[in-house]
Amino acid sequence: MIEFKNVSKEYNDGTVAVDNISLKINKGEFVVLIGTSGSGKTTTMRMINRMVDSTAGEILIDGKNIKDEDPVKLRRRIGYVIQQTGLMPHMTVYENIIMVPKLLKWDQEKMKQSAKRLLDRVDMPDEFLDRYPQELSGGQQQRVGVIRALAADQDIILMDEPFGALDPITRDALQELVKHLQEEMGRTVVFVTHDMDEALKLADKIAIMSEGKIVQYDTPDNIIANPANEFVESFLGEDRLKQRSPIQTVDEVMVKNPISVAADTTLGDAIRIMRNKRVDQLFVIDESAHLLGMIDFEAINRNRNKATLVKEILTPVFYVKSHTLLRDAADRMLKRGFKNIPVLDEENRLKGLVTRASLVDIVYDTIWGGDEEADSQPLGQIIPSEVE
Repeated sequence: MIEFKNVSKEYNDGTVAVDNISLKINKGEFVVLIGTSGSGKTTTMRMINRMVDSTAGEILIDGKNIKDEDPVKLRRRIGYVIQQTGLMPHMTVYENIIMVPKLLKWDQEKMKQSAKRLLDRVDMPDEFLDRYPQELSGGQQQRVGVIRALAADQDIILMDEPFGALDPITRDALQELVKHLQEEMGRTVVFVTHDMDEALKLADKIAIMSEGKIVQYDTPDNIIANPANEFVESFLGEDRLKQRSPIQTVDEVMVKNPISVAADTTLGDAIRIMRNKRVDQLFVIDESAHLLGMIDFEAINRNRNKATLVKEILTPVFYVKSHTLLRDAADRMLKRGFKNIPVLDEENRLKGLVTRASLVDIVYDTIWGGDEEADSQPLGQIIPSEVE
C-alpha cells in the first residue's frame, strides 16, 4: 500500500506544487492522477520514487517511510514509464529490458527468460530482442518501455502520460494491454494523464487535482454519479454527466458455470461436448478450475490429424476479473470483436462468462437512458447490429 499523509512540495522560489494532500493507494489498484496543467499530478507521482522529495508530510510504502530508504534502492524496486519511453538508443531491446535485473545481479538465464516472456506478452517476437529502439515503431518502443518496467517484478509501476504522443489506434491498443497486464500480474499502478477518457477507461480510482490539492478521489462511476463540485463537473464535461448510469459489474450479468473441459480431454470428446451443448468453443481449466486457455471448432478441425489432446492446441484467452465494471468489459468486447469474455475470481478460477447478449441492457441504458420515445420503439429497431 502507498499512503500520503499531509504531503506538500514547496520549491525554493516559494511555488507550492503539492499542498497538504492525503490519500491511500491499495495493493493491486490502478490509480490515475488527473488535472489541469500545473495541478501537481506529476510532482505527486514523482515523489513516490523520490525523483522529487516532499518538503512536508510522509509517504509510506507498506507502512515504511520512503525517506528512511536509500533513493537508488527505492527506484530499483519501482517501475517507471514515461511518454518518451526512456529507452537507451545505444542499447538493444534486450539490454534495455534487463537494465534493472542486471543491477539486481540476476543470472543470465533468468534475465533471458524474463525478457522473452515479457516480449511475448506484448505480441513481439524474440528476434526483436537484438534490435535497437530506432528500428522500432513508436508503439513498439512504448511496449518495450512498459515491459521494462515489469522486468524486475516490481510491485509498483509509475506511468507519466506514457501514451500521449501516440496515434489514437496505437494508444487504444496499449491502454488495453497495460490494463490487462496490470490485472493479470496484480501490480499497483499510479498513472498520470490529462485525458479524462483515458482515466475513466483505466482507473480503479481517480484523483482529480487542482492547484496542488486533491479535489476528489473516488472510483470513476462514483465521480460521475456524484461530482464533488463545479470544477469536477466541468472537468468531466456535460456529455459524460448525461451518460451517468447505475454501477454494474460483470458479476450481475454473467452466465455462471460456463462450459469447460480439462486439459487432458481428447479432441474427440471435446467436439462431442461442443455438439451436445451447441457451442463452438470450450474453456480449458486445470483440476482447481484455473483458466488455462480455450479451444474452438476451427482449431480442432485444423489439428485433428496432428494432435490428440486439448492441451496440445489450447490458445490464450482474454479475460476480466470478478467485479470489473460491465462498462469496461463491454468496451473491450465491442472494440476487439469478442463473442464473449470469461470472468475469473481473485484466484484466477473460471467463474462466469459475459456474452454479447449481456450487453443489450447496458448499451440501451447508455445510449437512450430512460427516453420514453425509445422505450416505445420495437426492439429490432434500436439494438445496434454489433450486439445483435
